[in-house]
Amino acid sequence: MDGALGMAFGVISNTLLISLGVPPAAASAGVHTVETFTTAASGISHVLHRNVDWRLFRRLAIPGIIGGLLGAYVLSSVDASVARPFVLAYLAAIGVYLLWRALRHRHPPEREPRFVAPLGLVGGFLDAAGGGGWGPVVTSNLLVQGGCPRRTVGTVNTTEFFLTATVSATFIARLGWEAFTTATAGLLIGGLVASPLGAIMAKRLPTRTLLLLVGTVLTLTSLYGVASALMR
Repeated sequence: MDGALGMAFGVISNTLLISLGVPPAAASAGVHTVETFTTAASGISHVLHRNVDWRLFRRLAIPGIIGGLLGAYVLSSVDASVARPFVLAYLAAIGVYLLWRALRHRHPPEREPRFVAPLGLVGGFLDAAGGGGWGPVVTSNLLVQGGCPRRTVGTVNTTEFFLTATVSATFIARLGWEAFTTATAGLLIGGLVASPLGAIMAKRLPTRTLLLLVGTVLTLTSLYGVASALMR
């Protein structure tokens, strides 16, 4: 899904980890470590399929990295029990937004996006602080501005490698290696197997169908996690 849509790996993985009781900072740290490898594989695949707009890449990369650094610092500085309901509520909101985008899917005439650097900054911050969000925030907004779907997905996925590498290094510096759980290895294996297929799927699968699927899964799992956290 992430490779085909430019979104979903972080938000789905982080939502499920938090729902299983993993602290938000540790969940985000583990997910971003795995994404360093999966986005590298996905990015290489997109480059080979010529899905990357290098000018857009340069405009997104630095603001995204700065936002990721700020988000990782904030999340690793707050108490996990306090952060959990807010992080899950944020992820549920992303799920609802994706459902709305799918049900009202309209793509304007293609043109070069203008609102890029601030979008990268916000997307990077929310991605690190919420354990996911770079794809849903950045990809969707670039498409709304008229970006070419294939090149938007490929560029956002390729840029994400540099974001996740920076965020992972920040979490390691703040939390240490003990923050990473055995779930990280499982996510890494599954992600590496599936991520290269995304560049091919981006050309063939209906965007609306995948948006509906991702939005439904995110909304249900996030709301379940919010309810569980509030009942403890």
